Amino acid sequence: MLPITRRQVLATAPALLSAQNPPTRPNILVVVLDDLGCRDLGYLGAADLKTPHLDGLAAKSAVLANWYSNAPVCAPARAAIMSGRFPARAGVPSNGGELTPGIATLGSTFKAAGYRTAAIGKWHLGLRPETHPNAHGFDQFYGFLNGCIDFYSHRFYWGEPNRPNFHDLYRNRTEIFEDGRYFTERIADETVAFLENGREPFCAYVAFNAPHYPMHAPDKYMQRFAHLPLERRTYAAMIAAVDDGIGRIRAALERKGELENTLLVFSGDNGATTEKRAGLGGQYATAGSNGEFRGFKFSAFDGGLHIPGFVHWPGRIAPRKVTQLGQAMDILPTALAAAGLPNPGGLDGLSLLRTLTDDAASPHQSLFWTNQGQLAVRRGAWKLVINGKDFDRRPGGNQALTGADALFLSNLDDDPGEQRNLRQQNPALVDELATLAHQWQASLPKTN
Repeated sequence: MLPITRRQVLATAPALLSAQNPPTRPNILVVVLDDLGCRDLGYLGAADLKTPHLDGLAAKSAVLANWYSNAPVCAPARAAIMSGRFPARAGVPSNGGELTPGIATLGSTFKAAGYRTAAIGKWHLGLRPETHPNAHGFDQFYGFLNGCIDFYSHRFYWGEPNRPNFHDLYRNRTEIFEDGRYFTERIADETVAFLENGREPFCAYVAFNAPHYPMHAPDKYMQRFAHLPLERRTYAAMIAAVDDGIGRIRAALERKGELENTLLVFSGDNGATTEKRAGLGGQYATAGSNGEFRGFKFSAFDGGLHIPGFVHWPGRIAPRKVTQLGQAMDILPTALAAAGLPNPGGLDGLSLLRTLTDDAASPHQSLFWTNQGQLAVRRGAWKLVINGKDFDRRPGGNQALTGADALFLSNLDDDPGEQRNLRQQNPALVDELATLAHQWQASLPKTN
């Protein structure tokens, strides 16, 4: 036998090291913002806002150009992210539902695989012990359980007169009090502490409640936007506080040497709102912008559903614009695939990993939505909205369209703002898409 040369040893060393030290499982970090406008970040074209940390991450990420919520309202949208299911199949067809106990979730699947898990910020997926974040696989929970809180007192004020206001801030299952501390900054504090304290790979769900009402921001952030009108100024300040928090979270990952090994998914939950609760003087809110998209929060038009999103995983996912269709319920199966973990079954979402790494076609044939009597389907460039509502700033904005527009067909490649109804020119396509949408709706669990 000929002696092994030094060159041969060096050539085989990487393979030997790889066999002895298999690749570390990636960390999973899912960051969600609340009622964020479809165009309200610097990298999306908002010139009057300042989001350098998010912009910097997006520049090194796969930016999702056709990224959709599963619902145009908070709780159902979050149920899809958490469970990988259509909201109704996760027990949350609308605000007020509770995530079905025992189903696979972002927390439970990664906890079972040996990950440290945390849910930080807004929950809005159940108030009972069996629907609490700790019951859904999260080792640690810091945040609130209802739909929103005052950013300083951490109280829920919006149920009166039928439901008296109450305090809503918890560490795990224990109520805690941090009066006067700005909640956006506390979310960042808790996230950084979680990232820095532990050795095992982690799965963290970080749900900022900004820029959802109430419109609160510290003066140091308000001063950055002194030139803007008050309503937009406050909205910009709230987003800037989140952006600073994102910068701190990224810095913590870098200090730990984990940024390169973290799959970071950033997403909105639904489009900007016009709710008077978010406006000034009892008027419709004007601060959030959905850009060219029609409609707002609650709407089945794209202004309610088309959300910001990007995926950051250096070395595995190349920075670029991704135009293939994706939906928020895809986050869980995509994270599982990235970690090499089995799909638990029962998921409606599909892994986008090959789409993100290899530019494969979207695994989705069609996307579907329903909310407040609306029904919508998108297939390719075509989208049909049935009984659509704009939820804009008109007194009748929450009323369904009637007449010919009750069936509203758009080609989103040519008309992303869904302004031209093409149903008359495409009757066969309308019938086909309407049949698909109704069949999908019939497959969902029946609700009272």
